[in-house]
Amino acid sequence: MVISSKINDIINEQINKEFFSSYLYLSMAAYFESINFEGFAHWMRLQSKEENSHAIKFFNYIYERGGKVTLKAIEKPKAEWKSPLEAFEEAYEHEKFITDSIYKILEAAKAEKDYATENFLAYYIEEQVEEENSASNIVEKLKFINENRNGLMQMDAKLGKRE
Repeated sequence: MVISSKINDIINEQINKEFFSSYLYLSMAAYFESINFEGFAHWMRLQSKEENSHAIKFFNYIYERGGKVTLKAIEKPKAEWKSPLEAFEEAYEHEKFITDSIYKILEAAKAEKDYATENFLAYYIEEQVEEENSASNIVEKLKFINENRNGLMQMDAKLGKRE
């Protein structure tokens, strides 16, 4: 079954959102590097790489279904935050935005009885639970730390161990 033009179009939009996510997290990594938080930067670099891989999976899926990818311009991400907490709060809100976007693709797939796309999206739905949980947990820890330098240094060291 060839992918419908509607599903093709919204997945193209998702590709753009995933590439923007990658770009946003890379910008956050640059911010953390600029304030000497290498662990936070490491975490964001890995997150950027993961989002890029998500975009490529959507890219490949369109071609597996006989569709056409149309890449769009990637919006310039923000480059400065007031604190690590503000950056991670933005990351958490962004993950919720991506979850909602994936749900919209799922709703469209269900409406068109596109079972292949529904099945393909199962991975992303599970992934978004993990992504939101991870970002939320870091936000809550940073709120608890409340700009305490020792706490921030410990959190930086912990996030630097992400594999």
